[in-house]
Amino acid sequence: MANAVKTKENGKVAVLDINMFEQDAGAGLSNLGTEDMALPFLKILSRQDPVLDELDNAKAGDFLNTVTNQVYKGKEGVDVIPCSYQRVFIQWMPRGQGTGAPVAIFSPTDDNLPPTERHKNDTKDYVVDGGGSYLEQTCQWYIKVVEKDGTVSNALLALKSTQLKKSRKWMSMIMSRQMTGKNGSFTPPMYSHIYTLKTLPEQNSLGDWHGVEMSLKKQVDDVHQYKSAKTFAESVEKGDVNVKHTQDSDKESEDIPF
Repeated sequence: MANAVKTKENGKVAVLDINMFEQDAGAGLSNLGTEDMALPFLKILSRQDPVLDELDNAKAGDFLNTVTNQVYKGKEGVDVIPCSYQRVFIQWMPRGQGTGAPVAIFSPTDDNLPPTERHKNDTKDYVVDGGGSYLEQTCQWYIKVVEKDGTVSNALLALKSTQLKKSRKWMSMIMSRQMTGKNGSFTPPMYSHIYTLKTLPEQNSLGDWHGVEMSLKKQVDDVHQYKSAKTFAESVEKGDVNVKHTQDSDKESEDIPF
């Protein structure tokens, strides 16, 4: 019985129907704030990621949900609904120095965005007089991960360095979509379509890694998926979604420009 739980009551079998859960929806959660919940990251695993020693079903190039440890095979891909987007500059201390959390996070229009300089033979933008800290431009994609059974969950895909061009490509794909309504042609909301994310090997003179590739799958046709994505997008726009960035723990993620 998929939607009920059987229990013993006075020697008889009592059925707890899912409708009872629905009547009490949200009970016990009223005191939770955004600081009490971690928004999962959907990250691409590198060869040196410590989690590879913990998960037998994961390998470099796969996607990982950092909260649930759900693995999505990079070659097969994972379906997502993009809901909202932010471009930020994250100030980090070198790995091993500081707390592992960002020193600061700036928007592109912040008046106090610190000046940077690039050192010879280095790809980082170091903050002038910043004690070795550097700024990393990061494109934050707030997404709904679509499981094979149609259920959806929140996550964040952070693209930086060599993957910034992939972010621009994805945004161009979204902005170029046109639909026709009663008032003529219009650009549908970001969360109107499902995209498939896969990974492919990439390399340059500094090393090799796995990068992300996006492709359009289909228009969202499930009303529950659409409403969930819209609600998530509105929460992001209102500032109700808390993102807790942490510095990559594996050396490869810092040394290779991914």
